[in-house]
Amino acid sequence: MSEEHRFEEEDFSGALTGRVVLRIIAQVKPYYLRVIGFILAIALVSFLDSYFTFLSKRIIDEGIAAKNFTALRQILIQYGALILVQAAAVFIFIYFAGILGEKVQYDLRKKLFNHLQRLSLSYYNVTPVGWIMSRVTSDSERVASLVTWRFLDFVWAALNIITATYFMIRINWRLGLIVVAIIPVLIIVAGQFKKKIIIEFRQVRKINSKITGSINENITGVRVIKAFSREKQNMLEFGNLTDQMYDAGFRAAWLSALFLPVVMIISAFALGSVIWFGGLQAQIGGMTIGGIQAFISYINFMIWPIQDLARVYAELQRSIASAERIFSLLDTNPDIYNLPEAISPQSLAGNISFEQVCFYYEEDEEVVLDDFSLEVSRGETIALVGPTGGGKSTIVNLLCRFFEPREGRIRINGTDYTKYTLESIQSKIGIVLQTPHLFSGTIEENIRYGKLDAAREEIIKAAKLAGAHEFIKTLDHGYQEDVGEGGNLLSVGQKQLVSLARAVLRKPDVFIMDEATSSVDTITEALIQRGMENLMENRTSFIIAHRLSTIKKADRILFIKDGEIAESGSHRELLKKKGLYYRLYTQQFRKDMALNLSSSSLLSTDS
Repeated sequence: MSEEHRFEEEDFSGALTGRVVLRIIAQVKPYYLRVIGFILAIALVSFLDSYFTFLSKRIIDEGIAAKNFTALRQILIQYGALILVQAAAVFIFIYFAGILGEKVQYDLRKKLFNHLQRLSLSYYNVTPVGWIMSRVTSDSERVASLVTWRFLDFVWAALNIITATYFMIRINWRLGLIVVAIIPVLIIVAGQFKKKIIIEFRQVRKINSKITGSINENITGVRVIKAFSREKQNMLEFGNLTDQMYDAGFRAAWLSALFLPVVMIISAFALGSVIWFGGLQAQIGGMTIGGIQAFISYINFMIWPIQDLARVYAELQRSIASAERIFSLLDTNPDIYNLPEAISPQSLAGNISFEQVCFYYEEDEEVVLDDFSLEVSRGETIALVGPTGGGKSTIVNLLCRFFEPREGRIRINGTDYTKYTLESIQSKIGIVLQTPHLFSGTIEENIRYGKLDAAREEIIKAAKLAGAHEFIKTLDHGYQEDVGEGGNLLSVGQKQLVSLARAVLRKPDVFIMDEATSSVDTITEALIQRGMENLMENRTSFIIAHRLSTIKKADRILFIKDGEIAESGSHRELLKKKGLYYRLYTQQFRKDMALNLSSSSLLSTDS
């Protein structure tokens, strides 16, 4: 793929803006009672952590040093009771965090999946599958983590500092102020490191999206890769991506490794100051041994969240960047949508007209159809032939309203089809594509996809009309045979017959075949041809043909070249003209004859 057409992911800063915060809060709003319980449980655990240190001071000063075993017993009973309370609070916040995370992740994935169903084909044309998959999976998981465990880290750190400061000032306000004065120094140092670490982590995340897309392409295109022996080249390209990710990850790890020793040195200075000043205070009776021990514990309480600040902030930034990516997808509007006054017609059976249609896929791309006009009568079969890139597939894509004309209009039964709902148009059109797609499951489930409430008898009847029933009977499990992922357990011809049965079951008003016989053998082609004839009977049909032998019975054959109708007529009429269609037909006829002669000579040689 050329570099200028490569998808480039938007940069998301991960900045904690008010708009992003409000949208994140909106995700947890339905579960506000769980959030309140979560916060209260965290606050209780954090307070008790600090209070236990204060109780340790009392154990040393009022119990052990004073040799007052009655007081010691009372403090220990209080300590034990509070341990049980804290254990219950820990259970509550872990339980609420787990439930809340799963609920948010479920909601986000459901919203994303539902939104993806509404987006137009143009979105999927420019957006890699790997990028979309990352939004639905890893990014939704990271946002769920943000509102639970990352929020826990932040609240717990803040409460640890606040409660530790309160108890330190209560024990000795002078020494407490000395410790508090060191906190801004630690925060400034942590802030400088986090800026550099975040830049590298952001680069890691961006490259990771490219790696996900690369893996997806290599797995889905594995047959093509092996057919063209592209393994070494693909390994080199993938290696370049992983090297870039390693370099960015290495720089982030190096900065993270340097950050901790710097914080430890500053922390050691704080501890030294406490021990020195505390020792002086102890000599004049202003401080006890238990008080000094409590101060050292409180300093560690405060240093831990600051030491962890770079990690927490990096994860916070990545989680917010994930939220921004998710919201950017959810904010993407479909190019094709229902007008407010759109209606749902009972049927699309009727005349279809293209009126001076102009279409191009992107603003900077050349026009595919220019001033294109076509009148199709009800029940007429139209075959579209011509060179690749001439506009054949674009015509049927516009008819299906996967895209809409840039200029001009398309009318169905005399009504501009933009006045119909998308669902009413697409539900009444049956399509069999050149590359059939089957979903994981059984043959019966794939045929039923055309009509979800169809009875088994209807499915079998559709398969018989499509010519698929005979091969299905030969399978070990018949209609319950598993097709594999993407239908890879069936041949191309078998997949095409199942796709045709699916279209037959739908009983569409308009039928479209997009080069459906181009990749199958002549026997399967004959089966598909019979199925097509059954389906096209009394239906308006469009056939994009690669093998011209399949369209001899079409009412009208249109030779599409450069977005225009170069020739039009029946098979017999166009052969008489000896124009573009005649040359294409005779060229293909000679090619087929040469292949048949070659096959015959090989058979005679073998015998």
